[in-house]
Amino acid sequence: MKSIGLWAMKIALMICVGIGAVELGYADEREHATTCTLATLKGRYLFATSGMIFPPAVTQPVVFARAGYRIFNGDGTGTVIATSSENGVIVDADAQPALTYTINKNCTGTVTLLPGTTPSVEIFVAPNGEEFVAIETVNGRSDDAHSSRRVGPE
Repeated sequence: MKSIGLWAMKIALMICVGIGAVELGYADEREHATTCTLATLKGRYLFATSGMIFPPAVTQPVVFARAGYRIFNGDGTGTVIATSSENGVIVDADAQPALTYTINKNCTGTVTLLPGTTPSVEIFVAPNGEEFVAIETVNGRSDDAHSSRRVGPE
């Protein structure tokens, strides 16, 4: 009978220690929640997208496609290398505009192509910086959404 009591006390002690460890681990996780900074995006990110451009941006609806990569420098600056087509015709091959970007602590942000006359791009960044999703917003353009993933340091 005495050994059963000791055995029960050992099990109860193990349960209490286990619950305490889980609580501490959860509290530690909340205190060290991942936040994003400009440095979260650093390297080369591939993308491809397609959609429609509508009047008044154009006189007739246009089907567009774009593919390329963005290079983020980790400091709010970067470059895009991309080719675009409209209605199946290449209209801009290997364009290389500069870009600026912002990233909030909650891993949301924006990308703007310079000189700032192009669509605003809202981004949602993975906390590890390996990928982000984007949606372009401008009058006359459909919601163009795409994802980009890091494929190299530059």
